Amino acid sequence: MPLSEHEQRLLDQIERALIAEDPKFASTVRAGRLRRPTRRRRLQGLVLFLLGLVLLVVGVAIRSIWLQNVPVVSVVGFMVMLTGAVLAITSIGASKKTQGGKAAEPERNKFGGKMEERFRRRFDQE
Repeated sequence: MPLSEHEQRLLDQIERALIAEDPKFASTVRAGRLRRPTRRRRLQGLVLFLLGLVLLVVGVAIRSIWLQNVPVVSVVGFMVMLTGAVLAITSIGASKKTQGGKAAEPERNKFGGKMEERFRRRFDQE
């Protein structure tokens, strides 16, 4: 259902006010991209995984730090390993989607530009 002229003017006013108030936020929303995983995030995941692996092995090897026959340090190490693996894997999967960096982004902007153009044409006709 199309917007009335009054609603469209209000929407345009709100958009201009948003751009004037917070241009950085407006450009981020307009670009349609949020923070992507970085190489740093993959490195953090790898370091967490290795730290968890060390805790797991140390917890099993040193029986004096067990708590009532439960290797608590090993369990914590496993949780750290799992967190690191999830962090690293999710950042790798997301980077494959945007592989090519500059090539993937113009397509998204091109699509968004087409949608915006259609939206504006529809409301300019009425």
